Amino acid sequence: MAQSFAFGITGKVLEKLGNVAYEGICSAWGVRKEFEKLKDTLAAIRAVVLDAEQQQARTQELSLWLQRFKDACYDVEDLIDEFEIQALRRQVPERTGKKVRHFFSGSNPLAFRFRMGYKIKKANEMLNEIAASMAKFHLTEKHEPNDVIHRERETYSFVNTSSVIGRDEAKQYLINFLMNPTDEKDIPVLPIVGIGGIGKTTLAQLVFNEKSVKSHFELRIWVCVTEDFDTKQLMIKTIQSATGMNCKDMNKEELHKVLQDCLNGKRFFMVLDDVWNEDKKKWSELKDLLCGGAQWSRIIVTTRSRKVATITGTIPSYDLEHLSYENCLSLFLQLAFKEGEEKQYGNLVRIGEGIVHKCKGVALAVKTLGSLLCSTRVQHDWELVRDCELWKMKQEENDILPALKLSYDHLPWYLKQCFAFCSVFPKDFEFSTFRLIPLWMANGFLQSPYENEEPEDIGKRYIQELQSRSFFQQVEPESFFSNFKMHDLFHDLALSVAQNEVNSCNHYSTGNVRHLWFDLSKQDVSQLPNNLSRLQSLFLEDEGKVDSESLIAEVISRSKHLRVLDLACCNLEQLSNSTRYLKQLRVLSLAYNGNIKRLPNCICNLQSLQTLNLAGCRGIEELPEDIRYLISLRQLTVTTKQTRLQENGISCLTSLRTLAFSECENLEKLFEDIQNLTALREMIIYECKNLVSLPQGLKYLTALENLAISDCEKLDLTMEELELERKEDGSLRKLCIEGVPKLESLPQWILLGSTKTLRHLYIGELENVSMLPTWFQHLTSLRSLKIDDCPKLSFLPEEMQHLTSLQSLEIDDCPELSFLPEGMQHLTALKRLKIEGCPKLSKRCIKETGEDWPMIAHARKIIVKR
Repeated sequence: MAQSFAFGITGKVLEKLGNVAYEGICSAWGVRKEFEKLKDTLAAIRAVVLDAEQQQARTQELSLWLQRFKDACYDVEDLIDEFEIQALRRQVPERTGKKVRHFFSGSNPLAFRFRMGYKIKKANEMLNEIAASMAKFHLTEKHEPNDVIHRERETYSFVNTSSVIGRDEAKQYLINFLMNPTDEKDIPVLPIVGIGGIGKTTLAQLVFNEKSVKSHFELRIWVCVTEDFDTKQLMIKTIQSATGMNCKDMNKEELHKVLQDCLNGKRFFMVLDDVWNEDKKKWSELKDLLCGGAQWSRIIVTTRSRKVATITGTIPSYDLEHLSYENCLSLFLQLAFKEGEEKQYGNLVRIGEGIVHKCKGVALAVKTLGSLLCSTRVQHDWELVRDCELWKMKQEENDILPALKLSYDHLPWYLKQCFAFCSVFPKDFEFSTFRLIPLWMANGFLQSPYENEEPEDIGKRYIQELQSRSFFQQVEPESFFSNFKMHDLFHDLALSVAQNEVNSCNHYSTGNVRHLWFDLSKQDVSQLPNNLSRLQSLFLEDEGKVDSESLIAEVISRSKHLRVLDLACCNLEQLSNSTRYLKQLRVLSLAYNGNIKRLPNCICNLQSLQTLNLAGCRGIEELPEDIRYLISLRQLTVTTKQTRLQENGISCLTSLRTLAFSECENLEKLFEDIQNLTALREMIIYECKNLVSLPQGLKYLTALENLAISDCEKLDLTMEELELERKEDGSLRKLCIEGVPKLESLPQWILLGSTKTLRHLYIGELENVSMLPTWFQHLTSLRSLKIDDCPKLSFLPEEMQHLTSLQSLEIDDCPELSFLPEGMQHLTALKRLKIEGCPKLSKRCIKETGEDWPMIAHARKIIVKR
């Protein structure tokens, strides 16, 4: 199943050779003729690459030819990068003492032109050889079909109980197990066994969220178990699920005490999802840690392995059967068509019946193909899915990769490389848009048919497409940054198609690795690939068990083409000076290296750097003095000991799109000339305990779309200088304000003139806010509103009835709130309403009998908890 990705890589290089910057390079360095030769040869080879990729499994020689061509494309990309870096250097003002050295340096124009002329000549010779040898393969020209429909899905990726089909009997069996008494002294454990994708997790979630189960157990705990079955990590996850407490810094003894206190005498229900461990000793160790609960406690384990079921189960396992054909067809039609739409497409329904037969009762395969076909009504597309030869591949007991591979093959090429790249993450790894999009951007994966589309917007669109096709699962409802993960089956698929491109923590490749995740605390250094010369992304983790600084320096010296260097949580005390030579570096993360005191000023020579993450680096005494020279920086996260930020520093980074200040415990003020950041779209201020005010220029950031202010106990948002008149020219879409105790009412300036654009508003932990302002009525585009932990809030304004676009309303822990405002029935777009921790209000919203029920009965999903 190995893929070369040659089509996508060639497209990426050809796009670079066709953009405006390319014209500038040709004019500045006189290389137009040589570049045109490269361009023509690449285009000629690319015309047959799709056919070559489809046929490569038939002959090793063709596969090697594709690999050679792909490597040549990467070399050309590196070559173009060198010209772009040289252009960036010219944009940086000359610094004192640099002019004399400049003539003798590698950036000397004459020396650079000579060196690059030689490299272009060698690249042309290589491509000509590759083009000459392709004739013997008799390849035909094929072009990527442009049939992808961009359609947003409104539903979350959580299990929707109303859309789960055919599991009533299994659900009742599990409920009986949970509710019925037993004579067993030990905690009863029921394993659910079935092949991957059959619906074990879905069934467990159905039972976990069943009303009668919730009321029966004092404590419900959900733990997704990783492959290594690390007892310490399982204790941390258990405590976090049960209490919300973060215990990552505790040792095992401390964790054990907290866990026992948590379970002591309580009737709990625990789900251990996706267990792979077949070591009985490890299971016994965990089971002993869970022995403090009350009688009638229960555990459900989901697993693909019968050996795991034998080890864990105290009663016979429940073998989850395949869905019946009728249930599969119902599920398929529900996913492939809008409600009732299937009646208009009898021909497609008949083809769909054949597709469902091929799924052999595997729910995930049905969901994958149903989601795939929901974007097309072309009969030929449906027939291709039904008749594809991949279905003839043998269905292994624990694997449905043939079904998932079919879905992958139908992805547009630009999504294929993005999806395959995600195999570098460990299984069960949660990634956010905040983290993933810069990685895709750094590797040049983001392609757009639209001129001037922001890379961040392209990345968000890609994520939406992958989510809608079920490749990504959203971990929780949309918050400030959406978190996703890949189902383990899709992770297996991503590894199978990436193969020699990726070396992850549980997968070792022997080719020219380009993306590497390496955990120094769990993997031996000898397992590092020998050839790192083509490495583009490096993720290192370390818990202090090895001398990571010297190792990192060595790896960097062998990886001169790195685009991504992620050294988060590596216990570093300093960053290697060899980093200065990574001139193609786009992403540098030093997050949570709390012992670093200073960053070498040489990193400010990395003009290609787009993302710098210093979150949790609490030891940093001062940001580099030349930080203003990072002219390409688009995302910056800062933790520093400074009380004030230097002038002409961050405010000079006019390419910034995202700026975050995290855990800056001494910071009292931000820089005053923040209005210079005219392209800034996201700003986060988190746990800056001594921050007293925001700069006046903040409200002139007309491009700002997302603003989050959290846990800033001294921050005053009502200062007079911020109360200046402002026109309605803002673009704010998400606003989060929580943990600002000095705030008594929400000032209108905080909207930044965006009453017509704001879509998501979160207000929480505002202990002195007693009412919401009347200007709420002007938030005509608001889609979601969450109000949490406002103990003095006693009523909501009647103006809320004007929020006609509101789709989700959540009110939590507002004990003084006693009724809903009049006119709530006018919120006809409302789909989801949740009320919890509001005893007075909950009483009035009881189904059918509550006084406020008639105003909210139209909402599709209503959750009311006392």
